[in-house]
Amino acid sequence: MTRLWNEPSAFADEMIDGFVAANARSVRRVQGGVVRATVAPEGQVAVVIGGGSGHYPAFGGLVGPGLAHGAAMGNLFASPSTQQIAAVAKAADNGGGVFFSYGNYAGDVLNFDAAQDRLRAEGISCETVTVTDDISSAGPREKHKRRGIAGDLTVFRAAAAAAEAGYDLAEVARVARLANERTRSFGVAFTGCTLPGAEQPLFSVPEGRMAVGLGIHGEPGIDETDIPTADGLAELLVEKLLPEVPDGVEARGARVVPVLNGLGSLKYEELFVVYRRVAQLLEGAGIEIVDPHVGEYCTSFDMAGVSLTLFWLDDELAALWDTPVDTPAYRRGSVAAQVRRRDAEETLDAVLDIPPADDASRAAARTVVAALETVVATIDAHADELGRIDAIAGDGDHGIGMQRGSHAALDAGRAAAQGGAGAGTTLAHAADAWSDKAGGTSGALWGVILTAVAGALGDEGRPTRTAIASGVAAGRAGVMAYGKAEVGDKTMVDALVPFSSELTQQIDAGARLADAWRVAADAATRAAVASADLLPRMGRARTHGEHSLGTPDPGAVSLALLATAVADVVAAGTHNALDTVDPTDLDQPLERN
Repeated sequence: MTRLWNEPSAFADEMIDGFVAANARSVRRVQGGVVRATVAPEGQVAVVIGGGSGHYPAFGGLVGPGLAHGAAMGNLFASPSTQQIAAVAKAADNGGGVFFSYGNYAGDVLNFDAAQDRLRAEGISCETVTVTDDISSAGPREKHKRRGIAGDLTVFRAAAAAAEAGYDLAEVARVARLANERTRSFGVAFTGCTLPGAEQPLFSVPEGRMAVGLGIHGEPGIDETDIPTADGLAELLVEKLLPEVPDGVEARGARVVPVLNGLGSLKYEELFVVYRRVAQLLEGAGIEIVDPHVGEYCTSFDMAGVSLTLFWLDDELAALWDTPVDTPAYRRGSVAAQVRRRDAEETLDAVLDIPPADDASRAAARTVVAALETVVATIDAHADELGRIDAIAGDGDHGIGMQRGSHAALDAGRAAAQGGAGAGTTLAHAADAWSDKAGGTSGALWGVILTAVAGALGDEGRPTRTAIASGVAAGRAGVMAYGKAEVGDKTMVDALVPFSSELTQQIDAGARLADAWRVAADAATRAAVASADLLPRMGRARTHGEHSLGTPDPGAVSLALLATAVADVVAAGTHNALDTVDPTDLDQPLERN
């Protein structure tokens, strides 16, 4: 289990602060993560990596000369937010463009792609290669769906070495694609991992058994067997990987970098015993072993498990692999003396931008804050249960992520309202804070929903029922376009669509907003409960969806919980705000009950 923490929701931030304090020679803190503490050549492509915290040395531990220029570091097992990624990329940019690389997970793809679009709009050239090395997560014909595990290291190193050699952005991306195509990984676990503050691991393995085909976020394996001997495990790993020799490569005579990676709790001595047999098997297959790696390169908190990665070299990749590296957690060769940056201390405090608003909208902003207070109280009361549901077939971080996002949204909304903001600006600030602090897929999608509603509220006059329903509908459309999920995929969309549809239908029929909202919330709740009968077709749970049968989707559940809780705020707000409003005017905001 994870034993040391203060407040679980603050664990990632406090960990990053401590990591930077311990490695000031190599890294410096910036908004969203860390960048090199040393100067990179002007015009050099900046390699920016990232992902959720809990995988050290990935990702911050791999920042330094010869490897990454920056790392966006998200919450525990959650993607960094779009804001975090963009901030790290700007801090790392040397004028040669930004190259992004990260494991192929839904939240990371959503947020890194959004950050890339934002940077390109600002004139910063960007390219991306996602790592897809885990052969257990999809078959050879669907390699693009595979997730990234310990093979991150080989792709990151190849791309960074190309940048150090002076390759331009397009060439760095080409090398990374080549490295990814020549990287294959497979892993097992003997126990699950436990998030800080959690009483139970994300998954468990019966005593004497082994989960086969694990993910680095605690996703359960796809099979289960008795625990073999060390030699038996080595044989399993090699037997799984050798049939997947990259196209155009002949195994006999090939050069391979093997990476035997501990997931967190295995002792190095155990890994060496396993590697002894791995080396024998590879050599017996006529493979030339180059620079073997045995240790921890991408972990999963305290998980007892191991993965084997095979990186198949060609002449170009072999030459790049010799590039010296000096990072807090990974060193190879001898790096020339580096010049430290002399940047002024960065401030992480944002200055509020409050556009003008009229009295009516500022009054509505108080209702927005009251709704955010209710959201926080509801999430705090259900965070543990949301995490438990998420752990059935996911990574168990949904409760913590929703807590971080909702608390940040409340703080930002209060600050905006106290600064004189109208309803739209108040909710827009809350939306930005939620997506930034929550990270992950749900953080990004809640940001989309709240931003859409904020646009409909505006900063002039009291919001109307039709405007609110239109804002929710816009949020629904945005989530489906952004996340690519549809009804039936077992995501928050399964609750969001009926909520929005019922709300619009009730408003169009002339219902008061408070009544319409309650009917819509009931529809969302029924849909969330019904999601227990669905198999997931999106996200991390897709590869082992049978584990989630009988359990509702946590994103759908949290949306239904919040829709139901906020109904009382909607009713109270409409009753108190409209003493002078003609209740027959259907375009006026929330007539009195």
